[in-house]
Amino acid sequence: MSAFLTTWAAGDYPAMARRLMPVAEAVVAAAAIRPDDRVVDVATGTGNAAILAARCGARTVGVDLEPALLELARRRAVDDGLAVDWRVGDASRLPLRDASADVVLSVFGVIYANDHEAAARELSRVGAPSGRVSLAAWTPGSLLPAMGQVLGEYLPPPPAASAPPSRWGDRKSVGRLLAAAGLRITSAVVHRLGLSFANADAATSLLIDTAGHVVAERDRLVAQCRWEALRADLRSFVDDRGVADGGRFWLELEYLLTTAVLASAVTA
Repeated sequence: MSAFLTTWAAGDYPAMARRLMPVAEAVVAAAAIRPDDRVVDVATGTGNAAILAARCGARTVGVDLEPALLELARRRAVDDGLAVDWRVGDASRLPLRDASADVVLSVFGVIYANDHEAAARELSRVGAPSGRVSLAAWTPGSLLPAMGQVLGEYLPPPPAASAPPSRWGDRKSVGRLLAAAGLRITSAVVHRLGLSFANADAATSLLIDTAGHVVAERDRLVAQCRWEALRADLRSFVDDRGVADGGRFWLELEYLLTTAVLASAVTA
């Protein structure tokens, strides 16, 4: 592609990425990365998983559509004294050779590819015959997919052919998706991550301010006098989903951590 158009950099996504670091840690741990493994982090964002892999001594590549996020990732790696190869690229057409990775990671990344089947085939294509794949995906009906339903009436519709990202968070659906690409699941476990806030208003602000696809529509919605309605609807959603405990307000994020290998490696 000559140019990639994304809204990921429109909001303060790095603030959410910092909150999601425990998920990256779980994904990297599940991949059992060894020193000198060749690792690719697909849709790396600000580089959470790629940087963790590099800390393990892996030869790491981070791929993402959004150059602004990759620049943040690059600065983080430099600050940590880590060498990571950052590349602009689409999860459906990774800029990597066949069988070039011992480990393929993606933390809430590949799930947003427009073409899930093509993205799954790419995970398989770049993986070495004895390689491992480790992925995190929101489960259907969990906080962020449900938030998408609340905001649907305010935002442009997704591409007609796109499937929901939470497809990757359903054991049966992701099993079929990966099997069609020549990958076999070895583990699929639901995990939960709690996010703590001072109050429900702070939680609402974080969800809006870190969602680039929402922030990108703010001027249009303000002009239509609908921005405050969006905030009110999301505030009500947060109230329903959250729990006040110990002077803090908590939201729970649920995700599926899936590990897989090439099907041929399992049957060999």
